[in-house]
Amino acid sequence: MDFSFYVNDVVQESRKEMEEAGYTSLTSPEEVDEALNGEGSVLVMVNSVCGCAGGIARPAAAYMRNYETKPDRYVTVFAGQDKEATEQARSYFTGYPPSSPSFAVLKDGKLHRMVERHEIEGHEPIEVVQKLEEALDSL
Repeated sequence: MDFSFYVNDVVQESRKEMEEAGYTSLTSPEEVDEALNGEGSVLVMVNSVCGCAGGIARPAAAYMRNYETKPDRYVTVFAGQDKEATEQARSYFTGYPPSSPSFAVLKDGKLHRMVERHEIEGHEPIEVVQKLEEALDSL
């Protein structure tokens, strides 16, 4: 049985959800470098098709657009889909193994805080939101 149609549908809906939340999708290593290696702050969401991405991480990401402390940019890469872009983004997350879904907060091209999968999976979206709020407030 070919599940590619189903997977493509899930991927497209996952991308759409992040774009509707106001995140810019980065699909190439060059786009990643342009977004992450500059001045200012960036909230990066490493998206995936797993249940904890859809039920916890993406809702938390969407909520963060309404938080009073805002980064300069909101971006997303899609693990398992845009592999080169995701690999390039992860090169900025020094000291952390690949993790998806996950979040990174960067300031002036340097990693400030990671929220890894183990801090997302099995938690409520509000718990993830609180970690992200703390990270942005401490910039």
